[in-house]
Amino acid sequence: MGFIREIEPGEATGELRAVYGELERQRGKVSNILKVHSLRPAALRAHLGLYMDLMFAPGGLSRRQRELIAVAVSRANGCGYCVAHHREVLSRYVGDPALLDAIAHGEAPAALDEADRVLMAWAVKLTREPAKMEERDFFALTEVGFEDEDILLADLIAAYFNFVNRIALGLGVEFDEDETRGYRNDASSGRVP
Repeated sequence: MGFIREIEPGEATGELRAVYGELERQRGKVSNILKVHSLRPAALRAHLGLYMDLMFAPGGLSRRQRELIAVAVSRANGCGYCVAHHREVLSRYVGDPALLDAIAHGEAPAALDEADRVLMAWAVKLTREPAKMEERDFFALTEVGFEDEDILLADLIAAYFNFVNRIALGLGVEFDEDETRGYRNDASSGRVP
């Protein structure tokens, strides 16, 4: 539970009940970051639409790269909630526990390929020093093979996680190990609640 009142799935009515029901069918359960939106069901639905598009829609970035951005940005912001959640998802794409731990602690180890290291550094700079982004930062991404569409998606994902980190931190969204596990993260239904 966060700092504000939240409506649990068993207490939800109307539009919120419908959104929660769809989330439970698609993802297995409702995360605390989404419950904190419960007083504004329309905002919850809009948030989910953006999340599903950025993290699951076809595009030049792999799911692994999208989760690398999520973890890098969340670590840079000190958002333990989002680091824990997206580290769990990233573990499906990064098999080496030591590498996963290094990434979750804000490192871009040499074991990652150059494109992933450049992508993570770019996302962290955009997070920490957005006013200092320059054309050379863009070209650093193109030099390792990213196309304009990929860079747009990376920028949107980094901006999205800056947004979500501030929701989690500002409203005191809490988590434990059980809360970060047990989600289906493949968007297999293809439909946003």
